[in-house]
Amino acid sequence: MSSPFDFDLVVKNGIVVTAADETACDIGVKDGVVVVLGKNLPVGPNCEIIDAEGGYVTPGGVDSHVHIGQSASNARSADDWTTGTRGAISGGTTTVVAFAVQAKGKQVMPAVEAYYALADGQAHCDYSFHAIITDPTEEVVKVEVPKMVDFGISSVKVGREGSEHRPGVHDLPAHEARRQADARHPLRGAEAGGHDHGPRRELGHHQLDDGPAALPGSHRGVAPRDLAACPGRGRGDEPRHRARRGGRRADAHRACLGEGGDAGDPEGADEGSASVWGDVPALRPAHGEKMKAPGFEGAKCVCAPPLREDPLDNEGIWEGLSNGTFTVFSSDHAPYNFFDERGKQLGMINNPTKNPRGNFKNTPNGLPGVCTRTPLLWSEGVLKGRISRQRFVELNSSNAAKLYGMYPKKGTIQPGSDADFVIFRSETARKPLTIRQEDLHHGADYTPYEGMQVQDWPRLVILRGKVAYDGASNTVKCEKGSGQFIKRGLSSLPGPRGRSDAWINGFDPHKDAQGLGITDTRPAHLWNSRVLNCAEVSCVKVSDTVTICLASRGTYSTSTRTSAWEPYPPTFGPN
Repeated sequence: MSSPFDFDLVVKNGIVVTAADETACDIGVKDGVVVVLGKNLPVGPNCEIIDAEGGYVTPGGVDSHVHIGQSASNARSADDWTTGTRGAISGGTTTVVAFAVQAKGKQVMPAVEAYYALADGQAHCDYSFHAIITDPTEEVVKVEVPKMVDFGISSVKVGREGSEHRPGVHDLPAHEARRQADARHPLRGAEAGGHDHGPRRELGHHQLDDGPAALPGSHRGVAPRDLAACPGRGRGDEPRHRARRGGRRADAHRACLGEGGDAGDPEGADEGSASVWGDVPALRPAHGEKMKAPGFEGAKCVCAPPLREDPLDNEGIWEGLSNGTFTVFSSDHAPYNFFDERGKQLGMINNPTKNPRGNFKNTPNGLPGVCTRTPLLWSEGVLKGRISRQRFVELNSSNAAKLYGMYPKKGTIQPGSDADFVIFRSETARKPLTIRQEDLHHGADYTPYEGMQVQDWPRLVILRGKVAYDGASNTVKCEKGSGQFIKRGLSSLPGPRGRSDAWINGFDPHKDAQGLGITDTRPAHLWNSRVLNCAEVSCVKVSDTVTICLASRGTYSTSTRTSAWEPYPPTFGPN
């Protein structure tokens, strides 16, 4: 009989951090899977030892919104599956979810299989796909989508508003959305309510074709807060309402919430019974001023939604990340080379007025960011005291893994999980690092974060028990082809508000609340604005008068609340 302590790898002297807790312990790994967590695990003669040197060991990052090897119109992506995933692994992301696009009038599965063929044998990290449905015919819905789910793809993307190229949420018949919500494999909407401003954006382009507002630095003007796909008041709420109207039980993941300010607005969030999750692209508001760079340099930062330069926008994003408004933190990696006539230079080539600053209408939308997503969240979030280490794991790994049917294989560190780890340095070993394009491993020829200083970068990245990246030498150790396709299942992420059939640890507040004697007569949005000030606590609304607090450490707390009640004090500090 083989010993239960016959490990391939043991990670020692680390502080293991999950979304629920953290503890100083060893991690025993066998065949690429976590076997045990414990103190002073025995090490055999053939076991590799990694010394975490007192640093933090977090789950490998899951970036659920990337565009790799996707060329649109005449534009050419800067990354293929080798360079894109090489960049991902070097920044601590061990799993990416990209997009397979159904062509209009074509079937879904051929698109999925063709995209799979591009990635197969080429990836440095594990991967999966969302399907972009452009033509939801009855055959597609009833025949193709079930095949897609059986293949291991359990999420779809539709645009916020319809066009001749892809449908909007309102274009999907209600019975189709309900059918998917009620089916054996309920689908998660990968981007129902996305960043395409549809007819309004096209109108803006026609109106501003050749004037000053066509410059890259004026991109923000075509998508003001009240028109952008952002969580706010007025017309900005339209994507949320449309996502719900598309099917009362169809869950939607609202991606690309690039606005700040009132990002945490909870009002109206409980309308209907569909759950809507928020995904914020990596720290975009902090770099809005770069669109005003001299000459054509501003084109490097043309993306949708546009960057913001107001400090209040940045504060609003961090508030949303901290208080639970945003569910996942993605890169929305969509790279186009700057020095490429089929990249950003299209904005200079297709420039009717020959303006030396180019024309943003014809500049491909998108930024590289898969390398920097995890380090930015760790440095700007955890190390500056904006979020806890547990909240970092939620945003960086576990929520995306749960939302898209990969948990607990991905997104956590527990027996049975893939041995995907990111090891950060201890407080005493950290040294500031300046982000430089020449040091990054993606395929793009620039980074929008050039010159930005971070307080730490992953020291080691481990993919299924093997060292994939060494931060000391800035070397990607794993070969292309190391990445595997992840066949995804059902989502296990509870809805942030309203009813859900999936609850962690078997606790269902809808069934159990009546016996708990909880009463609160304050409006639900006051709960959200006060309770969610503390990143250690999340709220689940059971009814108009009952809300249950779920502590992030795996327990829940309930009591009668009054207007004088204050949230639990934060238990995390600036480190």
